[in-house]
Amino acid sequence: MQHRRLSIHGPQVSEIGFGGWAIGGGWGEQDHEDSVAALHAAIDGGVNFIDTAEGYGDGHSERVISAVLRERSEEVLVATKTPPAAGPWPPSPHCRWQDRYSAAYLRANVEQRLKNLDTECIDLLQLHTWTRAWNDDPQPLLVLRQLREEGKINLIGVSTPEHDQDSVIQLMRDGLIDVVQIIFNVFHQEPLAQLLPVAKETGTGVIVRVALDEGALTGKYASDHQFSDSDFRSRYFAGDRMERTVERVRAVQSDLDDFGLTEQYSLADLSLKYALAPSEVSTVVVGMRNAKQAEMNTRTARLRDLPDEMIKRLQRHNWLRGVWYSGK
Repeated sequence: MQHRRLSIHGPQVSEIGFGGWAIGGGWGEQDHEDSVAALHAAIDGGVNFIDTAEGYGDGHSERVISAVLRERSEEVLVATKTPPAAGPWPPSPHCRWQDRYSAAYLRANVEQRLKNLDTECIDLLQLHTWTRAWNDDPQPLLVLRQLREEGKINLIGVSTPEHDQDSVIQLMRDGLIDVVQIIFNVFHQEPLAQLLPVAKETGTGVIVRVALDEGALTGKYASDHQFSDSDFRSRYFAGDRMERTVERVRAVQSDLDDFGLTEQYSLADLSLKYALAPSEVSTVVVGMRNAKQAEMNTRTARLRDLPDEMIKRLQRHNWLRGVWYSGK
């Protein structure tokens, strides 16, 4: 497992990180023993970075992770997220930070995160979403700074709102955050335009999420695949989205075939290696629901980087498809 630095003054983290959403239950039925086995297998494979959130099963993911780490001797960094208080997701331009991320709310929420993770200091606390309406008065981040001074938080981050990822660029340039978590994959290449160059300029750590486009870029789904109602992807791939996605996934597979790389890389390998290609990326977090998935994903880190010609070819798959999370 290779490692990269998480922000200019941050720790070294594994290139592949463990994404804790699925073990919280948001991706349909999840067996507890599978969750535990997945975490152990990931750590055995060299993973030392885990990303979770309150919203992943109302803290269930955090508690499972904490229990597993008590059984391990390795030093593993855990990032978690505080969601905004009740209101529209993502926050609208009309939302006031006082109503969504007040000081009292943030303090109480961080205490719950500490309790769930059974720790005295959170390695990385991220606000789970944001709006550029708060950029000129980013008081929630100043509250997190105070919590850091009190020893409750180490690094501070923001997970980008899906529809406006560049809203965090001002925060990066103002030195208010150590880390950003972004969507970046073969279909969603917009961060290459400005966000990643600014991360390099400012020394901001970058966590990539959705590198496999919620599983579609593994190539394992047919165009008529249906997810259960308890799996958020039933909404993400609503209507004819899966059919359109599978058609484009086949085109990516065709590129892999044309380059004669199918014996070296699976489609999932290709997708993860693409997400790791920019040097500004610190780690790519991947959902792992069982030991087999953990072993497959950690294996990817041991493969050679993609040829530059392949990276260039994949540029043609940039897909301006709007914001699917909103139900379009």
